[in-house]
Amino acid sequence: MTDNPKLIALVDVHYEGEGARAACLTALTWEDATALDEWTVEVPRVAEYRPGFFFERELPCIVAVLERAPSLPSVIVVDGYVVLDAEGRKGLGAHLYEHLEKRVAVVGIAKRGFAGSEFAMRVVRGTSRSPLFVTALGLSNAEAAAHVQRMHGEHRMPTLCTRVDHLCRGLVLPA
Repeated sequence: MTDNPKLIALVDVHYEGEGARAACLTALTWEDATALDEWTVEVPRVAEYRPGFFFERELPCIVAVLERAPSLPSVIVVDGYVVLDAEGRKGLGAHLYEHLEKRVAVVGIAKRGFAGSEFAMRVVRGTSRSPLFVTALGLSNAEAAAHVQRMHGEHRMPTLCTRVDHLCRGLVLPA
């Protein structure tokens, strides 16, 4: 897989029974309203959920869907936190960042705050009063938050984040 310095990838995973469906879509700019490409991968068996070790369950699914990408993106957006607290405790995104040998920036967009997440950048979009919580590695939280703020869509969740969520849930088929 070659590196593509302009490609942004968004990934998400949905669990059903013992397996999961991972979805990925790509875009050329943060402002894109539609995906450049999109696909899903079925993962027949996933690890059991263990509190504090969510990455063990989700990371293999994300790696599997990224392996289908024609090139390595410059940024990957995950649903959730990259870093969990100001001390740098690793979230899913940090484990992905390390798995990719720190070659790709990872941006996390979480819908909920939690104790210790005060350091995350809050982004309020559209008419929503509820912020998104943005963290990143490979670029600053502030830069990541500015990108998320610019993403297409009138609502709290950017258009492409909603699209990748619907893809992994099987609510829509890849274009």
